[in-house]
Amino acid sequence: MQEAKFSFEDLEVWKKAVEFASNVIRLTEKIETDRKHYRLIENCESAASSIAANIAEGKGRYSKKEFVHFLYIARGSLYESITQLIIFHKNEWISMEDIQRIKIDGGVIGKMISSLINSIKEGNLIACSP
Repeated sequence: MQEAKFSFEDLEVWKKAVEFASNVIRLTEKIETDRKHYRLIENCESAASSIAANIAEGKGRYSKKEFVHFLYIARGSLYESITQLIIFHKNEWISMEDIQRIKIDGGVIGKMISSLINSIKEGNLIACSP
C-alpha cells in the first residue's frame, strides 16, 4: 500500500521547519526549572511547531494571498520561538552553543520563508493545492 502524501511535504522549508520544531522540543526537554516556568516552555514548543503547521495550512488554501498570509504567520512564529529561546539562554536554561545553533537554523528557515513569499507574489510559483 502506497503512503499518502500531501503537497506541503514537498516544500523544503516545511521539512526544515519540522526539523527545527523537533530540535526545539528536544532542547526544551532538557531544561530543568521549577514548575512555574512550564508554561513558557510549552509556549516555546508550540510556537516552534506552529512554523511548519502554518506553512502546511497555507499550502492547503486555495489562493496565493491566503498562502502568503500563513507564511507571514509562520515567520512570526519563528521569531517568537527564537525570542523565547534567547530568553531561556539569558536565564541560563540553555547553552550559548544551543542558542547559536538554533539561531543559525532559524535564520535559514526565515530566509526560505521570505523567498517563498517573494516567489508567490512574483507569480513564479504555483502556490496552492488543487
